[in-house]
Amino acid sequence: MDEAVQIVNDIRKGTIKPIYFLFGEEGYFIDKISDFIGDKVLTEEEKGFNQMVLYGKDVTIDDIVGNAKRYPMMAEKQVVIVKEAQHLSRNIEKLANYANNPQMTTVLVMCYKYKKLDKRKGLYKIIKKTGVVFESKKLYENQVSDWLRKNLVSSGYSISHKAAILLVEYLGTDLSRINNEMEKLKLALPTNSEITPKDIEEHIGISKDYNNFELKKAIGERNVVKATKIVTYFAQNPKDNPFVLTVTLLHSFFTQLLQYHGLKDHSPKNVASALRINPYFVGEFQTAAKNYPMKKVSAIISDLREMDLKGKGVGATNMLPSDLLKELLVKII
Repeated sequence: MDEAVQIVNDIRKGTIKPIYFLFGEEGYFIDKISDFIGDKVLTEEEKGFNQMVLYGKDVTIDDIVGNAKRYPMMAEKQVVIVKEAQHLSRNIEKLANYANNPQMTTVLVMCYKYKKLDKRKGLYKIIKKTGVVFESKKLYENQVSDWLRKNLVSSGYSISHKAAILLVEYLGTDLSRINNEMEKLKLALPTNSEITPKDIEEHIGISKDYNNFELKKAIGERNVVKATKIVTYFAQNPKDNPFVLTVTLLHSFFTQLLQYHGLKDHSPKNVASALRINPYFVGEFQTAAKNYPMKKVSAIISDLREMDLKGKGVGATNMLPSDLLKELLVKII
């Protein structure tokens, strides 16, 4: 995240490299950097003749090199952006010859999403010398909330801690998906607003009281009444609360709880670091550990795996997901 900011700041200052190879599992930062280069390196008047977007599935390495070697027209630089460059993975090393002696008046941007560039091979080593290699890594769940808050602050908004956790719990760690939902909220709310769980419920459709975040918390506390209410709500709204997602999140929670039991140091700082969770959740694990000893946690994980199979039709062809969820709740609590 900091490296992406540094790349953008360097471009703003006029430090522009001839090659940017952007790769990795998190597409959000790749898109942001390539979009920034596409928006800022050339003026609007220069873009007509000097900026092009190619797609990896439609071109070869030779096509890319041929375009990159052109000279700009009535401008100091040209920009060549190659999207979906991962389609060229079989021949990507062929780009090494160009990277070793790039056209200095060209800014070549390779968007190589969801794949890794082999750091042992020549292309990686050469671009490290002549350009920029950026690996866009997936953020851990405990990092996404901080990214979300910083992103909103930069655009004049803030978000309550519970609202941030609720979004991450519901949307996962896909930054592009979270950003799209935030853009919807920005359209609905005035600048300088603090986004609350109520706003999320009204504009995104995530219930602030009946969601996996609250279910996990109720189960950890052994709050049978609250957990039953949430499961009943899920049964009545199966499309918004898919069984497979609930089982996956609960499996993750109890797997982390098993790790918690195995830790020698239960200080909040160490727990947050070891489990890779937001410090906000440490209290939940402390409570859950008192209610579920290690042996019980192991049995629950086994039950969750069994329910996951049943949810996929293995051994329970006539059971509805809502019935499976109720059965699971009984087994856990």
